Amino acid sequence: MLTGLNPQTITDLEGARQAISALLNLVEELKQESERMREEIQQQRDEINRLKGEQGKPAIKGKQAASKHSSGKERQTPKAWHKGSKQADLRIDREEIVHLDPEQLPSDAEFKGYEAVIVQDISIHSDNVRFLKESYYSASQKKRYLAELPAGYKGQFGPGLRALLLSCYFAYGMSEPNISEFVRQFGLSISTGQISNLLIQEQGVWHSEKAAIVHAGISSTNYPHMDDTATRVKGENQHCHVLCNPWYSAYFTYPAKDRLTAIQILQGAREIQLLLTAETQAWLALFNLPAKVQQKIADWAQNTPITRSHLEQQLDQHLPTLNPQQKARMLEAAALTAYYAQTTMPRSFSTSLNYKIFVGFMIADITKS
Repeated sequence: MLTGLNPQTITDLEGARQAISALLNLVEELKQESERMREEIQQQRDEINRLKGEQGKPAIKGKQAASKHSSGKERQTPKAWHKGSKQADLRIDREEIVHLDPEQLPSDAEFKGYEAVIVQDISIHSDNVRFLKESYYSASQKKRYLAELPAGYKGQFGPGLRALLLSCYFAYGMSEPNISEFVRQFGLSISTGQISNLLIQEQGVWHSEKAAIVHAGISSTNYPHMDDTATRVKGENQHCHVLCNPWYSAYFTYPAKDRLTAIQILQGAREIQLLLTAETQAWLALFNLPAKVQQKIADWAQNTPITRSHLEQQLDQHLPTLNPQQKARMLEAAALTAYYAQTTMPRSFSTSLNYKIFVGFMIADITKS
């Protein structure tokens, strides 16, 4: 602190004002210089910490909530809040007129219309049907004719119950015993074993629908995206593959995530399709298989679809010296040949050799560990 200075003794007010102004400017300069030095010191500390393998001070930005009010008056008097109607888009299933008891009305009461009140409710009940199917017998044909059940009815459980079981299990995550207890409360008799059968058996229609989705999805863009993640199936490690683009997603579960599996997914086949043609030789050359192997395979039956087990038997019998990697490349070459030869699934890539080579390396990248 300054000593020997008494502000009360200052008589030159104009000079004092100038001195105070100069002093404030000096304080401002010193403050800016101090802040600059703090930043520089912090940067040096961060650099030292970085060289020591540590982390510097994180740059944390403060929150700045944008004001929704343009003036203090609006802050003091916010706009009134109005609750939106939840029944505006509600579907009306039925209408019922509620009558007044005439005995409760005075003699001069006049009818003035109705006042609408919407009440939401749900009705869950059984729909057990006993179908009486007409039966005829033709003596001349020695044949019995029996009427068919309506569309959607098969076995002893109708389409509504089947749809409910699928929704409860897959959409709502209910266990089979809980589903059984739920439907029993409405007068249905079904065991957990029957529920399990309805969930997993005779679901070919879903496989057909999935195949149609994959077909349309691959056709929607000029590229597919593929990824996988580990999953457990009956206690064993397998892989869930996803084939997708911005318009669809399809999931496939297979034991492996190798190139052959990726090609099989692109083929859209439940079993890998293999084919040997002259084009297979180009793939074998691309995969750097020995020339003697290529010549040997060129003598095998061409342009005829073969199974994986059959081709593996031929490789073990006629080319026993191939190592596992070379056998895998052989199967991939036959699978890629079948992929470009088939016409049931759309191909997202050109059939030119350059694009085929690109697909080969792309599949290698997809399945790289």
